[in-house]
Amino acid sequence: MLLPYLEANRIEAGCDEVGRGCLAGPVVAAAVILPSDYSNKWINDSKKLGKNQRENLIEEIKGNAISWQIAEATVEEIDEINIANASFLAMKRAILGLQISPEHLLIDGNRWKSDLQLPFTCVIKGDGKYSSIAAASILAKVYRDELMGKLADEFPHYGWERNAGYPTELHRQGIKQTGSCIWHRKSFQLLPVQLEFEL
Repeated sequence: MLLPYLEANRIEAGCDEVGRGCLAGPVVAAAVILPSDYSNKWINDSKKLGKNQRENLIEEIKGNAISWQIAEATVEEIDEINIANASFLAMKRAILGLQISPEHLLIDGNRWKSDLQLPFTCVIKGDGKYSSIAAASILAKVYRDELMGKLADEFPHYGWERNAGYPTELHRQGIKQTGSCIWHRKSFQLLPVQLEFEL
């Protein structure tokens, strides 16, 4: 069972993002405020859950959260300000979208940069430690996977319905054979160097 809070009797928002390592698509973040007495043994790091488990938890999280929000940073923003800053931007947008202002942020990872005047704690592998961060990781993961699945209907060469834009062999073969598209991050190395020379 994950921890319900870092400190009792304050409004904490767990924040996480998904899609940093992808070659295509936006980076997606979520922020979740859970009741301090809420517990669910199934909520965990989204990477440790199967697709059906994550999807089954969506309504559970949304229905029990005090507030939640999902936000994106676009491919263009990723290319302009880099993936780390775009991840921070997506998380900031998710936090600002909460209906209740948090008193403290629990940020997954070891870095956080923002002009928000909110105290925060960075928690390495926080999505496996705190329920609110894990809930945020699940919301962001399911939202992004569904988005990439829809984009795969229009751009079927890359296998996004299966790889969600991550650099799998199928994805890179699609880039090699048909080139990149508007959803690819131009600031990323889309193909290994040896493949670039073969084009």
